[in-house]
Amino acid sequence: MSDVDEVLKTEFSEDFVQGMRNRMVVSFYKYGPVAKGFPDKVNAITSLTDRLRKYAETGNTEFLMDAANFALIEFMHPAHPNAFFEGTDSDESPGRRSKRGVVDHRGNDEIGSNPGSAIAQFR
Repeated sequence: MSDVDEVLKTEFSEDFVQGMRNRMVVSFYKYGPVAKGFPDKVNAITSLTDRLRKYAETGNTEFLMDAANFALIEFMHPAHPNAFFEGTDSDESPGRRSKRGVVDHRGNDEIGSNPGSAIAQFR
């Protein structure tokens, strides 16, 4: 087994992706081909943010699968007039938000610690 396979055991969810696939198939039969709706008739980004809001309200993770599908649709059929893909480094990333709501670029093990504090010497 490769190192990548080992990482993906804990850092990726095939169940989540399969849930995305299942919902895309249902949507195909319910609404028709994606290309016939996006980007001219349906707004994928607004639909995505609506699903994130519903997840925040309800905790139902199905809304996360739906949000991911709308991100996929925007990727496939972008409404943004200047959409492009270019891999970026950390210095161009907006970063992650800590539970306190601030942008935090530290590793997971470093968040919540302050190695320079007076208390840290006793840990």
